[in-house]
Amino acid sequence: MSLRELKAMLGFYNRFYKEARGARILIYHGVCLENHTRFNSLFVVKKTFEAHLQFYKKYFHIVSLDDFYKNNFKKDRFNICITFDDGFANNYKYVVPLLETYNVPATFFVTAIRNAGYDILWNDFLTIVSVNGPDQFVFQDEMFKKNSRNTYISSITKKTLSETLKQSGFDAKKEMMLLLEPYASFKQKKELEDYWLQMTNEEIKKAAVSSFVTIGSHSYHHNDLAKISSIEGSYELRESKTFLENIIQKPVTQFAFPYGSYSPIVIDEAIKAGYEQLLAAEFIYPDDKHNPLMKERMGVNPFISVTNQMLGIIKGNYE
Repeated sequence: MSLRELKAMLGFYNRFYKEARGARILIYHGVCLENHTRFNSLFVVKKTFEAHLQFYKKYFHIVSLDDFYKNNFKKDRFNICITFDDGFANNYKYVVPLLETYNVPATFFVTAIRNAGYDILWNDFLTIVSVNGPDQFVFQDEMFKKNSRNTYISSITKKTLSETLKQSGFDAKKEMMLLLEPYASFKQKKELEDYWLQMTNEEIKKAAVSSFVTIGSHSYHHNDLAKISSIEGSYELRESKTFLENIIQKPVTQFAFPYGSYSPIVIDEAIKAGYEQLLAAEFIYPDDKHNPLMKERMGVNPFISVTNQMLGIIKGNYE
């Protein structure tokens, strides 16, 4: 046990928590029962997320995304807003019941990948299939070789396959998934579904019924909107909105940029599409902080303790 953990157990930080002021929007992704870093570094285990909720309820004031935008904060507490990106089925399976148990609001940013005929995001497919995939293969006339971290690297550009695909639209990603589908044995293992499976349309609809859940868009195909054409980007923004609104029968006016990536053109297209709340990770351009539609968020760190996580949230960093 670290000195910081010992101090936390003895109540050394209680005054710091109680006297903390400010506001922060948090980003979660997936929640699983165990081994949360098995395939990526974005998941937390269910018991950790529940411990976070218990801490938030004790020391912080938890607000919805709408209330965050309206500055409906408590002046005598630190205010937080919870968001989840990517639309994993585990959000419906584990998170919704916990939100209702603790009376905590959260926003789920979901893609329209189900409407495209897929039950997995391309980046999750690539991450997981790489574990048992071939040592090397040719993709679009380029050789990719797997390194010790199960990451495919181009023998020409030295870029990862993931970074290469981020520069393209969905057609190239679809081609990659088709090529590596024979190695996707993980899809036949029920115990692995928590790490990749997307919410079904029915689960999205049921989640939206909860008074503690707001559904926002996370694009159509989970493309990097700043790297594709403005025409493709506009499609991603508009069609994902339509898809979700048809399911939940409510307006969808919240959008979270995939990978936290955007451009001035993407912002303009999002506004034209009817979004009123635009969520980044970090502001990329100086004027973003003056845009009332734009808000920054802070990612949760799955590698640290609850104590360190809470101290990091208040400080705004993990140093």
